[in-house]
Amino acid sequence: MGFLTGKTAIITGAGRAVLSNGACGSIGYGIATAYAKEGANLVITGRNVAKLESAKEELERLYGIQVLTVAADVNSGADNEAVVNNVITQTIEKFGRIDVLINNAQASASGVTLADHTTEQFDLALYSGLYAAFYYMKACYPYLKETKGTVINFASGAGLFGNYGQCAYAAAKEGIRGLTRVAATEWAKDGITANVICPLAWTAQLEQFKNAYPEAFDKNVHTPPAGHFADAETEIGRVCVQLASSDFKYLTGETLTLEGGLGLRP
Repeated sequence: MGFLTGKTAIITGAGRAVLSNGACGSIGYGIATAYAKEGANLVITGRNVAKLESAKEELERLYGIQVLTVAADVNSGADNEAVVNNVITQTIEKFGRIDVLINNAQASASGVTLADHTTEQFDLALYSGLYAAFYYMKACYPYLKETKGTVINFASGAGLFGNYGQCAYAAAKEGIRGLTRVAATEWAKDGITANVICPLAWTAQLEQFKNAYPEAFDKNVHTPPAGHFADAETEIGRVCVQLASSDFKYLTGETLTLEGGLGLRP
């Protein structure tokens, strides 16, 4: 029996991705793995169906849990409430409950300066990150209230430090940080905790960013004080497990923003 046996977690952006060396290259998949090891049933969403199905096959085979995959893309041209409500409807039909919502998905045109940024690029970051978190939090609220559940959102230090070439990404992440704090204030009476994690893991996306925009990478991405980038499963995923555990909720009952430490810093 794990910490999360019998619970259901929704994780956005949880398709399986790999690094050039074949290692896990997705924070969302790393979190899903940590949750699967603790017995949680999972709902994983993303834009790439093949990556979702690959994640589902491996998680179910290795850990004996159930995984529901739902293709979902929050963007400026979609009926986003319908997109998100479809995820929630399928989740309740299959599992009957929602205990944890993890808003991990985020797309952006990193490396493009503010002066060169287009409206389409700005919308890409805001819709995939900030708007997605907003819609998922609203849709999940009634079910999280029933289970006294947990919201875990992913932000970044990009806004705090004014990262070069990340204006839209920084704006989206600062919006998510503020949204989470409001949720923590408004939903505390319902027994719902809301937290923010600002990770720095070596992912396939970061690897691609380095290769595509080496100048922006060198200016913005620095090795954390611990001397290595966080592991998506054993460090970031385990933090997400702890935030959803009953012991943690009992001890805190309020928002905690995790920045700094073992790879968990902007």
